[in-house]
Parts: sequence; structure tokens; C-alpha cells
Amino acid sequence: MKNSLLTNMVCAIAMVACNQPAETNPVLSIEGGQVQGIVSNNSIVYKGVPYAAPPVGDLRWRAPQPVEKWEGVMVCDHFLNAAPQAAHDPNDGNYGTEFFAEDAPFSEDCLHLNIWVPKDVAGKSDSKLPVALWIHGGAYSAGWSFEPEMDGEAWAERGVILVTANYRLGVFGYLSHPLLTAESGFSGNYGLMDQIAALKWIKRNIVQFGGDPDKVMIFGQSAGGGSIRCMIMSPESRGLISGAVVMSAGGLNGRLTEGAGQETADALGKDIMDMGGFTTLEQMRAASYEELQEALNKYAMEKKVWLSLTPHVDGKVLVESFDSAAYNNHLADVPLMFGSVADDMAGLDNGFQELANLRDSLGNKPTYIYRFDASAPEDGRPCLHGSFHSSELWYVFRTLKRSWRPYTEVDEELSNRMVDYWTNMAKYGNPNYDGSGEWKASTTTQPYVQPLERR
Repeated sequence: MKNSLLTNMVCAIAMVACNQPAETNPVLSIEGGQVQGIVSNNSIVYKGVPYAAPPVGDLRWRAPQPVEKWEGVMVCDHFLNAAPQAAHDPNDGNYGTEFFAEDAPFSEDCLHLNIWVPKDVAGKSDSKLPVALWIHGGAYSAGWSFEPEMDGEAWAERGVILVTANYRLGVFGYLSHPLLTAESGFSGNYGLMDQIAALKWIKRNIVQFGGDPDKVMIFGQSAGGGSIRCMIMSPESRGLISGAVVMSAGGLNGRLTEGAGQETADALGKDIMDMGGFTTLEQMRAASYEELQEALNKYAMEKKVWLSLTPHVDGKVLVESFDSAAYNNHLADVPLMFGSVADDMAGLDNGFQELANLRDSLGNKPTYIYRFDASAPEDGRPCLHGSFHSSELWYVFRTLKRSWRPYTEVDEELSNRMVDYWTNMAKYGNPNYDGSGEWKASTTTQPYVQPLERR
């Protein structure tokens, strides 16, 4: 099937296109065809690798489907589309100013990965390096996997393959509807299904990049952290995860409960679509993003509610809430790290010790807790203040130099320390190097929160 994915492909002889020796930048054979990345400092980066078919047309609001095959070598030298979402204002003094000086192109054809691999590892299937999958935040309705604060160079330098994933958002990612449920047996959670499809793609393909398919840590922040909560309790991702880091998404009894059921989600979706005049699946699948978003906005205004489509219990991807899964010992038994920033949003910064205590009582793998406390430096322009929600992202990817804020050497030191902690979690299931160091697991008898602050 011809589609916009094919128009984005550059099919050429890879050695000519990338002007790199084969031993430095090999052509890899993966699901769908052959790919080649681009050399960047000490890594090879593969941008815009498809992990599922474009969810367009009749595939809108369906589970992700297998990648479509291509001919020749796809040279993965540029990032591809982000999921459809509202445009950002770079002068809003808020998150637009902080992270979105320029928007990515938006399209439903958005199911792509970006992969950073140490330069001497690509193509060596016996390398078995640890892998980390990053899920971006954005209230389940915004953001993308290659925002300026996100980069894998520092991770690759430490011997960890970093993968970042785009997934469906908002009305395309989390709309439920009785007609969709009748069609597939459940509906909504398409964004979560995309993330799990990315995990399964890693399981089947990462060995070609030098990665270990049995050593995959997942991590995310805000709605990305909420997504990680969902993946560590989903039966669909069982056996695909070796560890997880949940950033600013709460612990037990937190703000993100993921507890609404399919019937409730269906009723909300039907009300929204009915208000927009969409009463059949044909009408819904033919509508543009703008038309569907207008229906959401109309519903929110008339009902006088803040409307956000989010994950819910659908009986397949999610079979219970996070708290229920924790108390029933249904969470993946892997090392976990939970934490928040000092000035975080209410409800996203608590419940961590309660979760650690519960997991300790159940004999689970260790739980680590952190608190990031480094007020963002300012230069006088209108902006977010303090250790605000998402302020740690520049540090986690060591991308401080990409920010307009006047960071200094002490910030670089903190960033390096945090990248060490996070990559150690991927390597060892422990933020300390090789399992020894100051950061202790938090238990019932010995609670511990690791401070992340300037020295």
C-alpha cells in the first residue's frame, strides 16, 4: 500500500548516501527492510524508524499493525512526524517557551522510533548492550520523542542504547466509543498499544543494533511516567521489561489512577462524538483532526469541564488500576525507580514510600526513590520558576546546552551524575555503579530518598 511513509523514505545505496565505511555505519536488516543511520560524535543515530504501519484510514482507532515493507535502504537521517496536537506558542512563558521553540510536523503517520547506538556496536548481534525505551510526556495529548531536551548521545557514551518512541495522542490515542468497542471488543488506549508495540519491536529487532532484547528498561515523565505505570501492570507487556523509571507520575494513591472502566470511557467518547455530529464509524474515520478536536473543545465548553482523554481499564491492555495491581502483586517484578521534582504538580509527587513499603512486604525487586531539587536558572524573560514539573529533563539527557537558560558547570556535574544513575538502572537494575554506592533501595525499615541537587 502506498502512503506517506513511503514518500519519506530515501532508498539508495547506503554507502553512497551516508558516505561512511561499512564497518563504521553498517546497513542493518530489520522488520520491513534495510536501514542505515548517521554517525553523530560517538554514536550512530537512526531517526524515524517505523515500528508499525501508519494508523491512518481504516487503521485509525485500531491496534497497531505490522510494519509495511520497503525496497532498498532506508537512510534514517531525519526525524519524522509527531502525532497531531495543538500548536505551541514559544512566547507563552510556559512550556512553549521552555521546550517548543519550533513545532515538529504533525501527522497521523507518526509511529516511528529514534535509536542511539554506540558507534562500534551497530550490526554486532553478540554485543548485547542494555536498552532503554523513553516515553515522552505531554498530558497524553502533546509532545514528541525528539523534543530538543531529548537526546541519546550521553546514554550511548555510557554503553546504553536509547530508543525514543512517538505514539498516538489525544483523540487518536485515547478515544473510546461504543462502536469501536463493538468492532474490536475494547477501545481506547491506542497510545498504550503503540508503546507496547514499540517494546515488542525492540524485542524482535534490537539485536541487529547490538542490543540485548532481554535487558530493556522503560522510563518516562509526566504522562510518559503514567504510561510506564500502565506498562508495568499490563499483561500485554509482561516479560518485555527488565526495569522501569517513573518520573513525576505519582506512586500509590496518586493523581494518576488509570481506574475508569470501558463503559465509562465509551459513554464519554459517545457524548463527545455525538456533540460533534459524528454518529457512525465512517464519519469518525473520515473526519479531520481539526474537526474531531473541535468536537472535544465544544464538549468541554458546554459541560464546563477540563477534558483530557487518558488510559483506562479496558479489560485487555489494562485489567485493573495501578493501586489494585500493586496491592494484588500484579506489577512486573523488576527494579523500579520513582521520583519527582521539588515543585511538582500536586498528586504527582507522593505515594512513593507507600509503594516501596508495599513492594518490600511482598518480597519484590528493589524500589528506589529520588527528589530532584535544582531551581532552574533564569535570564529575566517570563518563564517557569523553581524546580518545576519537567525541569529535570535537560539533566536526564545531558542537553543543558540546548536550553536558553544560563546553566553552569555545577548543573553539568548534576546532569552527568543523573545520566550515570539512569543508565546504571538500565545496566544493573540499580542506580549505583555495579550495585554499590550511596543510593539505597527504600524499604519499610529503611526508607530512603536520594536527593538530586547541585553540589
